[in-house]
Amino acid sequence: MRWDVIGLVLGWTIRVVCVPLSVVGIFSFYTEGDEYAIKTYLIPLIIAALVSQWFINKSKKNTSDKRVRDREAFASVALGWIPVIALGAMPFWLGGTFYGPYDLISNDASFVEVLRGLLYSWFESMSGFTTTGATLIDTTISPICINAAQDIDCIASQPKSILLWRSLTQWLGGIGVIMLGLLIFSSVLGGGMNLARAELTGPSLSRLGPNLQYTARRLWIIYTFLTICEIGLLYFLGDMSIFNSVNYSLTTLASGGFGTSDAGIMAFDSALIESIIMVFMLLTCINYSLYHLIIAGRSKEALKDEELRGYLLIILVAWLAMGFNLLRSGTGDDGFLETMRHAAFQAISISSTGYSSADFSKWPVFSQFVLLLLMIVGASAGSTGGGLKVLRIRIAFELAKREVLRIIQPKKVIAMRVNEDAIDEDQVFIVLGMISSWLVLAMSSMLFISFMEPSWSLDDVLSVVVSSLGNTGPALGQFGPTSTWSSMSDVTLFWTSILMWFGRLELLTVLVLLHPRTWTNLN
Repeated sequence: MRWDVIGLVLGWTIRVVCVPLSVVGIFSFYTEGDEYAIKTYLIPLIIAALVSQWFINKSKKNTSDKRVRDREAFASVALGWIPVIALGAMPFWLGGTFYGPYDLISNDASFVEVLRGLLYSWFESMSGFTTTGATLIDTTISPICINAAQDIDCIASQPKSILLWRSLTQWLGGIGVIMLGLLIFSSVLGGGMNLARAELTGPSLSRLGPNLQYTARRLWIIYTFLTICEIGLLYFLGDMSIFNSVNYSLTTLASGGFGTSDAGIMAFDSALIESIIMVFMLLTCINYSLYHLIIAGRSKEALKDEELRGYLLIILVAWLAMGFNLLRSGTGDDGFLETMRHAAFQAISISSTGYSSADFSKWPVFSQFVLLLLMIVGASAGSTGGGLKVLRIRIAFELAKREVLRIIQPKKVIAMRVNEDAIDEDQVFIVLGMISSWLVLAMSSMLFISFMEPSWSLDDVLSVVVSSLGNTGPALGQFGPTSTWSSMSDVTLFWTSILMWFGRLELLTVLVLLHPRTWTNLN
């Protein structure tokens, strides 16, 4: 393992995050004053700048002959998220969202409470950058809300710069903060396409372009364009404030889910706003390479994509199944149109942002079970959505079908195909490895959490693990869309944050770190 190469990747990754942190710091200076901006944003910014420069200086040769190899790429991407999450946690810890060192100095909190505040800040940052969307900000934890009235809107009471930073962490994490760094320094370091494959999900890079710079630039142009479009629609058509329009657009395109109030999307109770957000949530769950095909004038080819059709069919069936189940059970007492609207919103949202237009924790068991399955399946490969991905489920299904046909016709040669292209056997083994690893980690985490949280119900344990690994956000039971995760024990909070990290990098990238050969010298 060549640490100078990894150090260069880590250094540039941290440096990239300094840019949005500076923007939020300037915003804080004008909205909350210079004292708050300095202690909340300037201090972590200085630390990040020094650390990133140290990493870059420690790199022996910043030249193109130091190409990133496969295991270095996977190790760099997995490790790169750690300093990013730590940096993202600093504003929450220093800005008063949770107890921090300033509270210790003023004797407003004990040392243990400050350490716990650091854990909460880590969790909030991890939930943001991994686009999970689960939050701990409520009246039982946040110092801003603890001594306030019980009916206070705790999230809305946070400084506006904190809310903007939460949204930006999700927007940066949505398409991959490391992917942005690759766009900046790909000319400095060769072999960057390996890093991109470790960061982005699904076999989508080959469709986008011949080189890394073209790929990264095209991804970010599409991503930014869609974000600006949603901001405009929410502001001009949805009659949202510009602040809310920006924040909800940042978290929608990232498939994130953070909101600017405790009620989130439910606070607006607007069919128009929900419709706009539904459209963009759906767009985030589609493979970004298809947008490239559409831009290139190959719309027919994009519309024929089997994964796209499969995903849309899953959403359609889930929507109709939940809608009629709600009507049949009497839960949908708001009328046919309102019930079907909420069912459609949740069917799309649960594999994307995790926004909620209704409290689905009170829905019938059948509808909750459908939502749980959607959490597991997730969105398309190459999208910002979470879950196992429709393409992987499709490949696993095709493999099972092939094995059945082999038993019936043992001499027949059966090729597995997606979009009329034969699937390489190596790709099949990668998919099986990812799915099996996901199942093992999910089951072991359920056992561990059920042991640590003996008061939890079965749906609490099951949905929290699936939500964390799938980067969904809201779970079922006591951790539904109207609740935070603040009632968890410290150990469970830390472990669920690790599950979010595993889920965002889709297990295999992180598991590379655990293999001893990853750390052997490679000259």
